[in-house]
Amino acid sequence: MTEISEAISNAIALVQQLLKHNSLCLNYHMETQVSDTDFDLTEIINGVEVMGPSPFGRHQAISMRIVDIILYHLRSKRTGNLYFSPLDVILKEGVQKLQPDILFIRKENMGIFQDYIRGVPDMVCEIVSKGSVTKDTVTKKKIYEQFRVAEYWIVIPELETIEVFCIEGDGYEVFSLAEGEGVVRSRVIEGLEINIKDVFGDFHFQEV
Repeated sequence: MTEISEAISNAIALVQQLLKHNSLCLNYHMETQVSDTDFDLTEIINGVEVMGPSPFGRHQAISMRIVDIILYHLRSKRTGNLYFSPLDVILKEGVQKLQPDILFIRKENMGIFQDYIRGVPDMVCEIVSKGSVTKDTVTKKKIYEQFRVAEYWIVIPELETIEVFCIEGDGYEVFSLAEGEGVVRSRVIEGLEINIKDVFGDFHFQEV
């Protein structure tokens, strides 16, 4: 077992324990923050409340793998903090309150981390599930683009694909893309590279 595979296995076990609590976020020290309320999966998208379903097991497992890989990288770089859903990102009060699957905030931007995230993260990631394709690839992408989130990842498990978009001029352009094999890179998280096989490599179960 490689060092990063062992790290992934350890992180999955840890996160499964943490998910028994009410609300959770992680930074590069693997710290957690627990709120006093139950999970609230309600988002506000263009002024309309939208209740999302709880994620499938495959969705959660892929999210945990990506989180662990990024955390492993951040342990040495320590350029910012990593968090994951459910955690509200309030871009505009009462109009845009989203819950990206994963988000990263640079150290110099940590002022936006308050009771919730009140402001624009430096990177957000959405993992596409059944029923969320349009929301993640069109609606949310437009919102993140409008508020100039510097980097937006779209993860499509069924296609074993990760797309990384970065703001260029007036909108998003593809910065890095891998499908089935290969490596994706981040501009915001300096030096981060993720091999697709480390994310999707050994899933052999169906969502139910």
